[in-house]
Amino acid sequence: MFEDRLVLVTGGTGFLGRAVVAALLDRGARVRATHLTREPVLDHPRLEWIRANLVEESDCRAATAGADFVFHLAAVTSGAADIVARPLIHVTPNVVMNARLLEAAYGNAVRKFLFVSTGAVYPPRGDHPLSEDDVFSGEPADVYFPAAWMKRYAEVLCRTYAEELSPTMATVVVRPSNVYGPGDKFDWQRSHVTAALIRRVVERHRPIVVWGTGDDVRDLIYVDDFVAGALAAFAADQPHLTVNIASGEGHTIRDILRTALDVDGFDDAEVTFDPSRPRTVDKLTFDVGKARQTLGFEATTPLPEGLRKTIAWLRANPPAG
Repeated sequence: MFEDRLVLVTGGTGFLGRAVVAALLDRGARVRATHLTREPVLDHPRLEWIRANLVEESDCRAATAGADFVFHLAAVTSGAADIVARPLIHVTPNVVMNARLLEAAYGNAVRKFLFVSTGAVYPPRGDHPLSEDDVFSGEPADVYFPAAWMKRYAEVLCRTYAEELSPTMATVVVRPSNVYGPGDKFDWQRSHVTAALIRRVVERHRPIVVWGTGDDVRDLIYVDDFVAGALAAFAADQPHLTVNIASGEGHTIRDILRTALDVDGFDDAEVTFDPSRPRTVDKLTFDVGKARQTLGFEATTPLPEGLRKTIAWLRANPPAG
């Protein structure tokens, strides 16, 4: 479906963006990728880079001009500390960016648009894995409230373009669990819990300080699995689809760290837990039945293997600061 199609990937220099760009090139697509603050490192005859500030209407129109498909991966993101300290940090720029890019894609007759949402849109119901229909059954967790409603609004916009306009534009919403792997954000200001733990292991921190009690539960999905799931969702013959892309397995932060220590041979590590530091929710796991039944997709990378590959990549590509 991608052979010789022009596919716009926003946020092409980001963690997910780089992985999606590479996968689309492997499938024969012509790729146009946006960047803003980071310079591109990937070069390919079928890859065009454009600098675009996607809160600007003119940049959105230029980026989507002539595109067959859009993978919208650009977003203002940060780690738990920023989310707690500045809860509105993700709201205004992302609302404007998402709305303007959808409008520009529709105006430029894009055939299909994929939006990457988040598991934070779900109510905090740690008693069961969350399925796609759970999202509006309650309010998001307080710590995620502004960012979650920003994502919920974008999801509703996607459905609007797919179902309420004439003509329509097909849309896909993927809700990933915690994606990790080579190329993740490992700087302290923006890294999520798994990346931060991996960096502390690689750098042999003594002690390794874990924010919280270590008992919070997360569903981790390796980046290659996420990309495979997102591409499968995009290929589904549906005018509008919303689907979880996750492993379907929950791991405590304590177990994630222990696995990373084991695979990297850090046998004499000292670990301390600091419940006073910022954290988010106790448990977030995903029901992956829809992805399995509708897309035939299942994550295949075991946690030890994914951590081993990520650790090897980070050791070969140490962060600047």
